[in-house]
Amino acid sequence: MPELPEVETVRRGLHGLIIGKTIKAVKHDWPKSFPNALNDVEEFLIGAKISDVRRRAKVLMIDLDSGYSLVVHLKMTGQLVYRGKEVFGAGHPSGSLVGKLPDKSTRVNIEFTDGSNLYFNDQRKFGWMRLMPTIEIPNIDFMKKVGPEPLGDEFTSKIFISRVRRRANTTIKAALLDQTVLAGIGNIYADESLWGARVHPATRVHDVSPAKLKVLYTELRFVLNLAIEKGGSTDRNYVNAEGKKGSYIEFARVFRREGQQCTRCGNIIIKTRVAGRGTHSCPHCQILS
Repeated sequence: MPELPEVETVRRGLHGLIIGKTIKAVKHDWPKSFPNALNDVEEFLIGAKISDVRRRAKVLMIDLDSGYSLVVHLKMTGQLVYRGKEVFGAGHPSGSLVGKLPDKSTRVNIEFTDGSNLYFNDQRKFGWMRLMPTIEIPNIDFMKKVGPEPLGDEFTSKIFISRVRRRANTTIKAALLDQTVLAGIGNIYADESLWGARVHPATRVHDVSPAKLKVLYTELRFVLNLAIEKGGSTDRNYVNAEGKKGSYIEFARVFRREGQQCTRCGNIIIKTRVAGRGTHSCPHCQILS
């Protein structure tokens, strides 16, 4: 599933590509991917102009001048790919991993008045694109429960520690993955930040010292910012708004490096299971306390 850096990369890409465009038509082939009433689509989507593209945790919001928004969750295999008029109906644009669109995985096709298109592709059909009043978005259950943004200017180490301590009896990795504790952290960046802080993923939160948690806070923000700089991690299906892959995996220090030497100490990276997820760690640098 795309994590915060991947969704933020898509947001930034779309922000530079679709702001100000007017929606001419929309087609969809799977009701659960586009669960919207026809009357609402005709009244609030068709003819509306895109005014902003925002993100909260792993959720995207495409705001319209009609007072409505498309709230988008990519889930496991979702993609939002923009194609300009010049490549409409053509094969790969330069550098794109995505071929001719629409294809068999395209669930929603939004056509703009200038001939460009925004495609919502989703092989496994778990993602969705919901049209709703913008003012109602904060009332979605998820939005009311989700934790703070870890890259926000107001997100201090003190806040991080207090949030994580709420899960004192769980493993530190489980606490990082809990979206009610922090927004947008998933498996890749949990493993990467824990390696950076030399904390074993299975360590109970109450056994992690305040000093270690402060280091983990710094590492988490470092890793997330680096991942955004590298366009996210293309592990399987993720691509950015232009259909191109992210390169963070090439810079990963522990994730997907099982069987390879730790770049810090030379010991062999192992893969275990923590918090129900495949977990990468160094048995020498990250000792279970």
